[in-house]
Amino acid sequence: MTTFLGRGFRGASPRRLAAQPSGGLGAPIGRWAIAGVAVTSLGGPLALAALNAPGIVADATSSAGLAMLAAAVAFGLPLWLWLDYSRDVSGPGGLYDFTRAAAGQRVALVQAGLWIVSYVLYLMYTTAQIVYDTLPAVLPGEVRYQTLLEVVIPVVLAAVMIAGRAVALLVIGALAAGQLILAAVVGGLTVANIATPASTFGGSAPAGSVAIASGQTALLYICGSLPFFLGGEASRTHIRQGLVGAYLATVAVIILAVAPLAADPSITGAEIPGMAVAQRFAGHGLAVTVGVAVVASIGGVMLVEYLALSRLITAVTAWPMRRILVGIGLVMVAFGPVVLINPDEIYDDLITPSLVALWLSQLIVFAVYPRYAASRGRRRVPAWVLAAACVAFAGYGVWTAIHTSAS
Repeated sequence: MTTFLGRGFRGASPRRLAAQPSGGLGAPIGRWAIAGVAVTSLGGPLALAALNAPGIVADATSSAGLAMLAAAVAFGLPLWLWLDYSRDVSGPGGLYDFTRAAAGQRVALVQAGLWIVSYVLYLMYTTAQIVYDTLPAVLPGEVRYQTLLEVVIPVVLAAVMIAGRAVALLVIGALAAGQLILAAVVGGLTVANIATPASTFGGSAPAGSVAIASGQTALLYICGSLPFFLGGEASRTHIRQGLVGAYLATVAVIILAVAPLAADPSITGAEIPGMAVAQRFAGHGLAVTVGVAVVASIGGVMLVEYLALSRLITAVTAWPMRRILVGIGLVMVAFGPVVLINPDEIYDDLITPSLVALWLSQLIVFAVYPRYAASRGRRRVPAWVLAAACVAFAGYGVWTAIHTSAS
């Protein structure tokens, strides 16, 4: 992979885009592989439907459906902005390519630097979340193996990525398919066994609680930008269609799983609400399956982030892809034993700077969009309105990260 190839790809064909330097990774990535990456990047959907979204909506449960719909609409704005960039710009740098097309190399390097810091930190601390927070709620006996798992999980993730792109995409695709199936099962159980009141899509909950639940849920979709980092290996059409399709499917399963909880808000207080649904209506076996799959969903996001990070670093530095994949893996594996010193404190120390860097990197992409739109002949007022809304969204992300840490 090389540095960014010009200020956009107006008129470039998918074949030309796929032929752009990508570290010798082989043939262009197909439509279904991109769809798998897109699905996995959005949370993933099972982690959102079974774990995160039900907990977020707890204070607005009586309007759970409305909150989830509003979240989907809110995130539609940054998604729209990214998709407009991707109409003409596609390359291995993803958001870095977008920023450079709009504001030049210097601003793009700042954006890329923040993004790299964010996701390197994420890959370093998320194993602690899996091992010390999520897995114990699924398999209580896991606590006996936490030290081993903290060391082994980064090794497994690195091995998948270093094994090659085909292996990584196969694993990611399997995780995507499994997530959607199980998320649909959880949603189906919820709908079939808990009557969904019409009021769940109305404003029966306090407006402030609904707004917070909507905003917090919308923030969870932010990793949806990750497929754009495969722009040097796949056609723009496949990336755009895959991301839109994955987003609609993810929103559907989340609404399906969360909206009925208006009639049984007690489920939102469970450690893993999706497991509680499965346990109550289908038995312990499915509950454990859902819980383990939630953990795998988090690991799937880590894989897609690893994939995107490797592409961005190569786009910025022109280093060989293989060296970068191994380097990222070494950082993850070496940090595993460090986490063992104090998992809770290290996780708390890293998550806030990681999230702040993430939202600042996105804020730059959003803020420079009007310059890009003007260079492509887009109408000025809609571009500024869209950019302002997305900047506000990213600003809310920064505020949430800092406020949550302070709390």
